Amino acid sequence: MRRTPHTRHLPPVCLTVTVACLLSACAWGGEESGGAAPPDAPRGVTVQAGSATSVHVMWNRSTSRTGIDGYEVYRGATRVKRVPAAQHMVDITGLKPSATYTFSVRARDADGNLSADSKKLTVTTPAAAAADTEAPSRPPGLRGAAEGGHAATLSWGASKDNRSVASYEIYQGTTKIHSVGGGTTDTLITGLRPGRAYTFTVKARDAADNFSPASPAARVRTSGSKDSGRGTAPAGLRATSRQKDGAYYVDLSWKPPHTGGAVTEYQIHLDGESATSLVFGGTVPQGRVKHSFYVGKKPGVTHRVRLRAKLPDGTWGGYSAERAVTTR
Repeated sequence: MRRTPHTRHLPPVCLTVTVACLLSACAWGGEESGGAAPPDAPRGVTVQAGSATSVHVMWNRSTSRTGIDGYEVYRGATRVKRVPAAQHMVDITGLKPSATYTFSVRARDADGNLSADSKKLTVTTPAAAAADTEAPSRPPGLRGAAEGGHAATLSWGASKDNRSVASYEIYQGTTKIHSVGGGTTDTLITGLRPGRAYTFTVKARDAADNFSPASPAARVRTSGSKDSGRGTAPAGLRATSRQKDGAYYVDLSWKPPHTGGAVTEYQIHLDGESATSLVFGGTVPQGRVKHSFYVGKKPGVTHRVRLRAKLPDGTWGGYSAERAVTTR
């Protein structure tokens, strides 16, 4: 485990999860000998079967000193897609029904350097639906709400199908921008611009690649400010204090924002200042997330704590509610 240094000098942070170094090349010296460090490996990778012959791969944007030029998507050891830097999701088609595949993503910088592999994820496509020509019903009741200046939440009713709905495809105008599993009827859309009007629709898709008619459109206008809305913030933050070996620790737990993908990075603020960054390098916790850190040796000290999550488009979401906790 390594700590990210910050301008605020806090005591060493005790993590209850695996963390990854946030410095370029994970080196304390800043510059890596032998040339520029490669880009960070993409985090927050998710893989969702879209039909019996396709999957949807999504990831968080990476960072690099020289700028990200694009991404490469791998099926096993074989590169199957190259996409530009502005794109952080892609559909992989031409797969076999009832087959298991492993996908990963690598970032490529402007100098042609490739990152390490992202986390490798396995997905199994559903069985082919023989002679299925019946499309799912139109998703009902699509609703949209702005979440500050950069995001919007969408929710809709479940479609019906003679077999089952494999996925829902989300469109901005005529362009597909996202996909979620057939059991999911809401999502967070990020990467929007402040003060802009957007039109979204949703289509249901079954395992035989039959698409429903588009849902009624939902129109959303983001706020003119650059703030992030409540829907992008961690929810239900709890903070308690405990003593161990003459020192005091703050124990936190919270629910991640629902982004449609894995939330792998958080920024924790203590008493109004950035205290530490928390990055999950292994399996991302499901349900409530827990984290513990050292705050000192004095009893009766009240601290204020809040946190925010990094969203799939690489921006920071809104802050959670602030909690006060006293060492005792």
